[in-house]
Amino acid sequence: MKPDPLLTVSEWADKYRILSQRASAEPGQWRTSRTPYLQDIMDCLSATDPTQTVIFCSGAQTGKTEAGNNWLGYVIDHAPGPIMAVQPTVEMAKRNSKQRIEPLISECPRLRERVKPSRARDSGNTILTKEFPGGVMVLTGANSAVGLRSLPARYLFLDEIDAYPGDVDGEGDPVALAEARTRTFARRKIFKVSTPTIAGRSRIAAAYEDSDQRRYEVPCPHCGTYQAIVWKNIKWPDGKPSEAVLICEGCQRAIQEHYKTKMLAKGRWVARKPERANKKTVGFHLSSLYSPVGWFSWADAAELWEQAQGNQMRLRSFVNTVLGETWKEKGEAPDWHRLYERRESYEFNRVPAGAVFITAGADIQKERIECEIVAWGADKQSWSLDYRVFAGDTSGEAVWKDLFAVLNETFPCEDGGGQMPIRLMAIDSGFNTQAVYNQVRKFPSNRVIAVKGSAWLDTIIGKPAAVDVDTRGRTIRRGVRIWSVGTNLIKTELYGWLRLDAPTDGDEYPPGYCHFPEYDSEYFKMLTAEQIVLRQTRNGGRKYEWEKIRDRNEALDTRVYARAAACLLGLDRLRPDQLSVIRSRAVTPIAANQTVNPVAQTQPVAKPARRKSSYW
Repeated sequence: MKPDPLLTVSEWADKYRILSQRASAEPGQWRTSRTPYLQDIMDCLSATDPTQTVIFCSGAQTGKTEAGNNWLGYVIDHAPGPIMAVQPTVEMAKRNSKQRIEPLISECPRLRERVKPSRARDSGNTILTKEFPGGVMVLTGANSAVGLRSLPARYLFLDEIDAYPGDVDGEGDPVALAEARTRTFARRKIFKVSTPTIAGRSRIAAAYEDSDQRRYEVPCPHCGTYQAIVWKNIKWPDGKPSEAVLICEGCQRAIQEHYKTKMLAKGRWVARKPERANKKTVGFHLSSLYSPVGWFSWADAAELWEQAQGNQMRLRSFVNTVLGETWKEKGEAPDWHRLYERRESYEFNRVPAGAVFITAGADIQKERIECEIVAWGADKQSWSLDYRVFAGDTSGEAVWKDLFAVLNETFPCEDGGGQMPIRLMAIDSGFNTQAVYNQVRKFPSNRVIAVKGSAWLDTIIGKPAAVDVDTRGRTIRRGVRIWSVGTNLIKTELYGWLRLDAPTDGDEYPPGYCHFPEYDSEYFKMLTAEQIVLRQTRNGGRKYEWEKIRDRNEALDTRVYARAAACLLGLDRLRPDQLSVIRSRAVTPIAANQTVNPVAQTQPVAKPARRKSSYW
C-alpha cells in the first residue's frame, strides 16, 4: 500500500535506466554525472515540475536524444499517460523504435514489466505503438498528417524539428499539428529538441529566442570565474589543432581539456533573458564543446574547423552541428562587378577538364525561353558553357523546337574525352504551365523534366507528382510528372559558392566554385538579381524571404533549375569510382517529332484481371 516515491526524471534514470550495447557507446547503468548539464533539462520534464514546454537547442554529441528517451521511460514507469514521439519521417520513426526504444524497454526491468513483448498475444507492442498500463506511446513521422492526428497526447516529444517539412500533406506546419493534440491536457509536457539550421528558418532557434535563453556556465579551474564555453575562446597553435585549449575570460590562462569533467560537474544554467522566465516555457542552448571527455574534444572541433576553411558547406555543418548555432546567410547579393571581373577565357560550348556531366535549365516567358547549359564536376564545381535565348511565342511550337534541338547537340571535351551530351534538361512550369506539360510529354523523363519552385522545400529536389489523369480521375501511367525544387535552398547554396575567392599561386579551386566565360554584364546582373531579407510575420515571428532587387532574374532561375537537374542525376552522392562510368554512359538521341508512348499519354494502362484463388 506504500505509494511510489516522487522521483524526477534524472533520479529515475540514475536508478533504473540501463544503456544497451546496441544503442550506446558506453553501455551500462545511466549516470547523470557523466552529462551533468542534462539534469536540469530532464528535471523540467518531471511530473512535479510546472514547466509545460522545454526547448533544447544543441549541437551533436551532447546526449539530447538520450535525455528524451529517459523521459519516455520515466513516463511509462512513473507518470503514465498518452505519449506521442515524432521523428522527421515515418521511416526514421521506425528506425528509432528499433534502435532506441526497443533497447530502452528491453534493458530496463521496470519497463519490461509494463510493456509486453511484441511476440506476446494481444501485447499492443508494435514498431510504432507501445501500450502500457495507463497509457500508450505512438511513434510517427512529421511527414504524416494521419500520424500526427492519431491520438490526443499528454506528453509530446518532438525530435530534430528543424528537419521537419514546412507543410505536411497540405495541412500546415507539423509542429503546430502535433502541439494541437496536447491542448486538452492541463498538465501537458512538450519537449522540443533539435540541432539548428539556417537563420530565419530554424524552428528550434525561433523557439529558443522566445524563451528565457539559458546557457550553461562552468567555473575556471584556476580563478573560479564562471563562463560559457564559446568558440572564440578556443585557441591552438597554427597547424596544431590537437593542442586546442580554452582561454579563461577572467584570468586569461589556458584551460586543458582534462579539467572539463570537474568544470561540468560544478556548472550551472544561467538565463540570458530572465525577464521572459515563466512557469510554462524554458529554453536551453548547448554546443558540442561541452561534450564529456571521451566523446567530442576541443581538438576534434579545431580539426573540423581547419578542414572547413574555404568550403561553405562544411563551414555551415560546423556551425550547426558543433556550435549548435544557426547559419547566417549574408543578406546582400554577391557583387556582380566582382563576378564580371573574374570571368575566364575558356571557349563557349567546350567542356573543361574535370566536368562529369552536363545539365540545362530553362525559364519560360511569354515571348521567349532562356536556357543555361552547365557542366558539373564531382566536387560540385560548375562551368557555364553557354546562355541562350530563344525568341518566340511559347504558346506555339517553333520556339520549343529550337529549345529541344539543344538536346541533340554534343559538346567537345577539353581533355580529349570525346563529345559530351546534355543528360537532363529541367524546364520551369510556373508560367504557361499547360504548354510546358504538352511539350515535356513528348520526351523521355530521363532527358526532360518539368519543375516547379517551392520556397518551403527543405531539399534540393522533392518527390515528383503526377499531373496527367483520365476522365475518371485516375493517374495515367508514364504521364507527365512535376518535380518540386527547393529554390530557397539552392539560391542560398549558390550565393555561398559565388562568394568563393579564386585560388592563387596555382592552388586548386575550392569545391562549389562557379566558372563563367566572357558573358556581358547583363548576365551577372540577372544572376545576382535577388537578395534575402528578414520580414516580420503576422503572428509576430520572423522569417527570411528572397526578393528581387532588379527586374530580370532569368539567369538566376535557369541556374537553379540546372542545379536541380544535377542533383537528380546524383551530383550530391557521386563516388570517385562512378565518374568514368557516368561520363561514358550513352544518351539516346531525340527525334524532332518524337512522342513517348502516345497511347500511355492519352489513356490509362489497363490493369490485368486479378485471378481468383482456387480456394474460393
